[in-house]
Amino acid sequence: MAQALIFLGVAFTALGLIHYYLWRRLVRDTTRSRRARRIGTWAVVGVSALVVVTFIGSRVLPHPLAVALSWPGYIWLAVMFYLLVGLAVLEVPVLVARLLLRRRAKSATHSPAPALVGGGSEPPFGSPELGSRSSNGAGAPTADEGRRLFLARGVAITAGLVSVGLVGSGVPVALGPPRLRRVQIPLAKLPRSADGLRIALVADIHLGPLRGLSHTRRIVDMINNLDADLVTVVGDLVDGSVAELGAAVAPLVELRGRYGSFFVTGNHEYFSGYQEWIDEVARLGLKPLRNERVEIPGGLDLAGVNDVTGASYGDGADLGRALAGRDPARPVVLLAHQPIQAKDAAKRGVDLQLSGHTHGGQMVPFNLIVKAAQQPVVSGLGKVGGMPVYVTNGAGFWGPPVRVGAPPDITLVQLRTP
Repeated sequence: MAQALIFLGVAFTALGLIHYYLWRRLVRDTTRSRRARRIGTWAVVGVSALVVVTFIGSRVLPHPLAVALSWPGYIWLAVMFYLLVGLAVLEVPVLVARLLLRRRAKSATHSPAPALVGGGSEPPFGSPELGSRSSNGAGAPTADEGRRLFLARGVAITAGLVSVGLVGSGVPVALGPPRLRRVQIPLAKLPRSADGLRIALVADIHLGPLRGLSHTRRIVDMINNLDADLVTVVGDLVDGSVAELGAAVAPLVELRGRYGSFFVTGNHEYFSGYQEWIDEVARLGLKPLRNERVEIPGGLDLAGVNDVTGASYGDGADLGRALAGRDPARPVVLLAHQPIQAKDAAKRGVDLQLSGHTHGGQMVPFNLIVKAAQQPVVSGLGKVGGMPVYVTNGAGFWGPPVRVGAPPDITLVQLRTP
């Protein structure tokens, strides 16, 4: 409970600072009249409150009301993110332009004025003194202020159009069907009897306020059409309790894998009542791999570990337990929700790790942030300590129903002998 409160405190503080920055750039810098500034201020306050209501409401409000509130809140969250990125990127050229305007105004102020008949003088065209005169009286912007206002509005419009465009194009990608990716991975110890073994990999389905029964059915149909030997669901299946989402996961009972279907926990299971979900997926016919290993016909071991988040709930990952007593001559494939778990796996002789968690970044440039958060592989096939690691983008989304540069996917991994 204390950790949740700390997280919410940090998150809401960050949201407050971001909205203050957006207010400065989109409202304060682009308006002169009190009425326009007042309207803009209340608009920023309103959307910031909407985000707070979305985060809290999705957990405490009845499901239909939570769904209704989640759509506008999450869409704004995506627009807010791209506004922040766009405005931050434009800060440098804007700063350069402002310095040039300031230098030009200072130069005009200190240049000698031309003599006039009668001994008077007139400031040069474009100077603040001349620009402050207008036919409608005092209060009109100076030439320098006018240029600053034009620049600020141009930046705001550019950032706004780009943000809305990116979010608008990313919504149908997120809500559309996952793309099927196929990858062949050679394993040095794989016996001929297991050559060509197919593993259907799906992660990060994220059933919740914005995703439900139809999403699960589509995923089950796609996986069953692959005729895989193994079906693996690698964490973050849900964002809610069994009482809320039990009906939405029901189609998982239809998953077909020649040697079975398997499940490991992700971090979101621990936020949603992990034990009841472990019991539920087992009831639906998926075998939870709880820091344990099973032998697959053909000479392969399949191991699975709990997510690292489980350590805070007394249910952490224990790779040593999962690998205990195995025949080192047999290759072992590890299911672990987070790619960062590969660092330990590589040291212990695991032959391949299959993971999710990153969403491929979900919305560029989040992929850079994921990399900075010490996840060694963000999307696709990589290596950690010489061990191959494959990371799926996931079949759903978390938060905003938006994907930019990281489409959802389901992967068919085919193991090959070298």
